[in-house]
Amino acid sequence: MTKKLIFIAFVVSLGGFLFGFDAGIISGVMSYAGPEFNLSDIQSGWVVSSPSFAAMIAMLFSGRLSDKIGRKKMLLFVAFLYAISAVFSALAWSYEILYIARMIGGLAFGAALVLAPMFIAEISTAENRGKLVAIQQLNIVLGFFVAFLSNYFFNKYNISGDTFLTDENVWRWMLGVELIPALLYFIFLFFVPRSPRWLYLREKFDEAKEVLHQIHGKVKAESEIASIDKNVQSEKNKSTLKIKDLLKPSLRFILMVGLVVGILQQITGINAVYFYATSIFKQTGVGTDASFSSGILLSTITVIFTFIAMYLIDKMGRRPLLLIGTAGVAISLLLCAYGFNQATYQLTEQKVKQFDFQDSQKLLQIIDKVYDNDVDFKDDLKTILGNRIYSKNDGVIIEAAANINANLILVGILGFIACFAFSLGPVMWVLLSELYPIKYRGLAIGGIAFVNSLISSIVQLIFPWELSNFGNALTFFIFGIIASLGFIIFIKILPETKGKSLEELEAELIKN
Repeated sequence: MTKKLIFIAFVVSLGGFLFGFDAGIISGVMSYAGPEFNLSDIQSGWVVSSPSFAAMIAMLFSGRLSDKIGRKKMLLFVAFLYAISAVFSALAWSYEILYIARMIGGLAFGAALVLAPMFIAEISTAENRGKLVAIQQLNIVLGFFVAFLSNYFFNKYNISGDTFLTDENVWRWMLGVELIPALLYFIFLFFVPRSPRWLYLREKFDEAKEVLHQIHGKVKAESEIASIDKNVQSEKNKSTLKIKDLLKPSLRFILMVGLVVGILQQITGINAVYFYATSIFKQTGVGTDASFSSGILLSTITVIFTFIAMYLIDKMGRRPLLLIGTAGVAISLLLCAYGFNQATYQLTEQKVKQFDFQDSQKLLQIIDKVYDNDVDFKDDLKTILGNRIYSKNDGVIIEAAANINANLILVGILGFIACFAFSLGPVMWVLLSELYPIKYRGLAIGGIAFVNSLISSIVQLIFPWELSNFGNALTFFIFGIIASLGFIIFIKILPETKGKSLEELEAELIKN
């Protein structure tokens, strides 16, 4: 595996870094932007989830469009959109401008999440494809880590009162710093060649062979050229691709596998946990400052286990990692549900008198009342304080009132993140880049990514509403049961794809 190959894979997947950065940043942003714009649960959910709705649109056409104009040109446009989104998100003067700016970013990461694994698979060889495609997931989790670290320091220096940061502007700086990696992404893409397999499709054979020699060396390049040549010859006799071709019997099995993996990756709530990490940790009663630092721990675990996935994916294979990881996800989510179900909430007179925020003394009317669930407790708080004041001070109130095993829930959340990071996170994109013939790859991955993003956006949109109406325990229980069902389905349908060229997989998985 050459340095040139690793460099290309890393740069191409920097769009994943920006996706992870945006997802991590918004968990801290909403602690400030939500109260400033006095957002309801659904409005908060829409600010968080609106990029995923926009991403669905990008995912539908980006793969197919890249078949026409090229992967590299599409990625340059993606980097430009990221930069525009960062600027207007930071300058947002209303709720509407904020979510529109974030939707522009959604178009960018929707396209990036489809194009990067496709591009990387097309420059890789069979023995290193898993590791290289997994770099996309590594970049995503590195983006999470940098975002949570950034949020922690912005929050720390804001509450110190010794800087220019205030509750009214700190979230703008959190969003604005995304401009820096967006510009770096745009610049580095000029040092990346065009996809050799795409060049073959456009009959630019000399340029394709030159790129393969540059990234693999002479011996390995000749082997790849022979494999691609053989595949191209077989494609010449096939009719022009139509969307309905994805539904034909020969593709039915791999389309089903891709859809199941794509749906399960998001329906277990991973982006709800990432995008609302700060809010979730507040629910454990650790307080606002600790909830920001807990995000750093969460993202660190993600990075560590993503490296483990990259090490194991071409050794153990895709199927074992998915099965083990999905089982771990189910157990971890059910552990969180149990921990939240055991919690009680009670405010004492002494604790209420220690609060120094507006209208805090109104809480004296519910002192010594014991709540056995978080829904009733938070409903009473919102009734007494109003949504704006409650949203701005929920961390300190819950910290004072909660009788909860925070360590048990922390173990559950970190277990969930760890198991996802070495299975559903990276392996899904590897599988999607391998399952489909090059002729169908752009359209198939785009379609499955559309469904993936649709599920993600719905989960993000309704998650605040779920916490308010179902409570923490029932919400995590639902996710845990879904993951358990997914594990059972995986046992029956998952194929193994490691160690085979894209052309060998096509011959094996496509039924004539």
